Amino acid sequence: VMCTPDKSQIARDVLAYLAEHPDAQDTFEGIVEWWLLEQKIKRQTAEVREVLDNLAARKLILERRAGDSRTRYRLNRRKVKAINAFLKPGNL
Repeated sequence: VMCTPDKSQIARDVLAYLAEHPDAQDTFEGIVEWWLLEQKIKRQTAEVREVLDNLAARKLILERRAGDSRTRYRLNRRKVKAINAFLKPGNL
């Protein structure tokens, strides 16, 4: 049976979760709600970091290091026209 790319990713996510938690067991609903969500978050974390770095490099968002040494991101109001152009359908 051939797996579609989406099904292959789900299979990888289930196996990755079990590899990290070898004693885990759960219901179908628990796997969907918790295991797959955790794996998706881990996968997307690196992607979100890259996107934020790219948007900051393009000056569409601004970065500011706060007193707690965590970085805060916000809209660069000087780039609203460029942001609106980026958000138009077909530009994403």
